[in-house]
Amino acid sequence: MTKQLPEILKIETIAKTRIFEVQTVDLRFSNGEERIYERLTPQRRSSVLVIPIQNNELIFIKEYAVGPERYELSFPKGIVDAGEEPVESANRELQEEIGFGAKKLDFLRSLYSGPSHMYGLMHVFVAEDLYPSKLRGDEPEPLEIIRYPLNKIDELLADPSFAESRNLSALFMLRDYLKEKNK
Repeated sequence: MTKQLPEILKIETIAKTRIFEVQTVDLRFSNGEERIYERLTPQRRSSVLVIPIQNNELIFIKEYAVGPERYELSFPKGIVDAGEEPVESANRELQEEIGFGAKKLDFLRSLYSGPSHMYGLMHVFVAEDLYPSKLRGDEPEPLEIIRYPLNKIDELLADPSFAESRNLSALFMLRDYLKEKNK
């Protein structure tokens, strides 16, 4: 049985910054209950996360994350620009963040991060057959490139300092992708 979507009674912007907009959304559920939810800007631009592999190594970047106020190990990622397909964005982000393009980009799946409070659709790709190619990015400082042995994915998954959920999800998907590929 398909549940009926709640009725949106009112949407109001309660805060706006250069990057974010916070809205309240007044809802009435099918059982008559009413609630007020808050969400970040409902923009419908998706993003990409790319898992680059070269010479049996994963390529990460080390980038400052203002949320936890520390440098985080991360895969290249970014917003899908207007007029771009996700696969084009994936290749652009690779060139901006690690200085490589990819001749082979395999789509793994799309996932939402934090759907209770924002749109947050992210497309995850595996990039192989890399070639040197550098595009200028928008990072405020040079990104540190970190290589990690592909055969040590399980160690990385168990490392408590590697805790960003999108990167963890990507690694689990990569592990399954590699098992299927090596059958």
